[in-house]
Amino acid sequence: MSSGYGFHPLSLGLRFVLELVALVCFGLWAWAVVPGSLRYVCVVAVPLIVAVLWGVFATPDDASRSGGTVIATPGPLRFLLELAVFFGGAAALYAAGSRTLAVVLAGVLVVYHLLSWDRVLWLVRH
Repeated sequence: MSSGYGFHPLSLGLRFVLELVALVCFGLWAWAVVPGSLRYVCVVAVPLIVAVLWGVFATPDDASRSGGTVIATPGPLRFLLELAVFFGGAAALYAAGSRTLAVVLAGVLVVYHLLSWDRVLWLVRH
């Protein structure tokens, strides 16, 4: 088991909240850009697709998750996926028209990842 801020339960709780925020952002983006009644499908489908990708591709023995994985993913690739989900959520929020909130979210994500440098290094090395 790894130790440090990136693996601390409070940090992992914050990360979970940030994951949920990113999924909501993808849903808001779908609502803003998809016309007509198809938006009702996309507002659920887009975050669901992101969540499935997020959950399926994981690095084995990652102490910040269950340690298990459906598709074993090298740590550096998993880190890129995480960046895509988190910052993609901020970009989706920006594209949906909530520019100030998107910039604030991006700032929070930068600070979170800087504070979780130990987990980032673990991913890069695995």
